[in-house]
Amino acid sequence: MRALWKGTISFGLVTIPVKLYPAIKTEPLRFKFLRRSDLSPITNKRVAVTDQKEVPWDQVVRGYEYEKGKFVILKDEDFDRVDVEAIHTVKVLDFVALSEIDPIYFEKPYYLFPDKGGEKAYQLFHYGLIKTGKTAIAKIILHNKEHLAALKPKNSFLTLELMYFQREIVDPKELGSPPKVELDEREKKMAIELIEKMSVPWDPSRYQDEYSKAIEKLIKEKIKKGYTEVSKERKPQTIGKEQKDLVSLLEESLRMGNGRSRISTGSGLKQENKKGKKGKE
Repeated sequence: MRALWKGTISFGLVTIPVKLYPAIKTEPLRFKFLRRSDLSPITNKRVAVTDQKEVPWDQVVRGYEYEKGKFVILKDEDFDRVDVEAIHTVKVLDFVALSEIDPIYFEKPYYLFPDKGGEKAYQLFHYGLIKTGKTAIAKIILHNKEHLAALKPKNSFLTLELMYFQREIVDPKELGSPPKVELDEREKKMAIELIEKMSVPWDPSRYQDEYSKAIEKLIKEKIKKGYTEVSKERKPQTIGKEQKDLVSLLEESLRMGNGRSRISTGSGLKQENKKGKKGKE
């Protein structure tokens, strides 16, 4: 697996070279949006609001709107000018008890793996967290954004879990207070009994994504029963590696009535065919 980020954990005067890897993997069912009439895929275009014209990637810039309609443009070199040490450092700020942190603050987990030369310091840091039962609160810059993070031991690894800053958490007071209702003692007792009856030791393997499984099953059944449709969209023709593909391309061109223009560029076809053979060899 390729590391997403490389840097160091800054722990007092100690620096620990580490690599950052994702700790979760998601495999969502991916659907394409199609036009009903011919099942032609619908693309997402970068369109300018002023004239509705498509904008190529090389014309896209990043801007910060400091006033309505007024922007400060930031280039790649501007981001590179930001403190390089901060970009490549997990700066430990404090150590706190995990039980004191509201779970709502946790966002996304990663694995931290020791880089060359950092094995001993990594193990020492891991040992310290285990023995004290503490969690390290740190800051890290990922994808041009500063994140709060928690460093926690998991088995023989260190994990880094991105956290939300307090200003990012919606204060429940903004929703008002839930309506108060009276609960009688019998209802309270039954609620507690039901919770205790349904209580089990934590086992994440008990919980599966049943919705995705059901959709996958439905798709397989439709394929098996022949409930499929073929797109009428014409795909761009390319010259294949085999001679029969080239013949098919020429025949199709003749049927389309523009064979003259295709055949007149025979030298180009020959050159491409050679490249195909070379690649095959």
